Amino acid sequence: MLIIHFIGLAMGLGTSIGFIFLGAAASKMEKADQQKFMVNSFALSNMGKTGLVLLVLSGGYLMTPYWSSLTSMPLLMIKLGLVLLLIVLIIILTSLMSKVKKGEAEKYAPKIPMVGRISLLTVLAIVILAVYNFH
Repeated sequence: MLIIHFIGLAMGLGTSIGFIFLGAAASKMEKADQQKFMVNSFALSNMGKTGLVLLVLSGGYLMTPYWSSLTSMPLLMIKLGLVLLLIVLIIILTSLMSKVKKGEAEKYAPKIPMVGRISLLTVLAIVILAVYNFH
């Protein structure tokens, strides 16, 4: 299960970092090409969602010995709270991407990078707390 957990982590974190590099590449393009490029790159988000599902499922199993003592582990509770925040951020990103694909790019596309950066910082905080808790 730990291997599956790390694969999910690689997929999720890799997606966030991948979007940073794709955004940097898109920023050097003409406006029309930039928008089309980013809309086509949204397919990468499926890898991140799959990674998140793997993380949550394997994480729930790996937490089995800790559920009973969770209240005495405040950093672990914060980590789990950040996982819930990440799920909300992914739902928001998916909604924004859907609206951009439906032709509402002018209104919703500018919001995607900010939510993406927040989700990347959230993932990094989750990883740091996990390492600190389970080293």
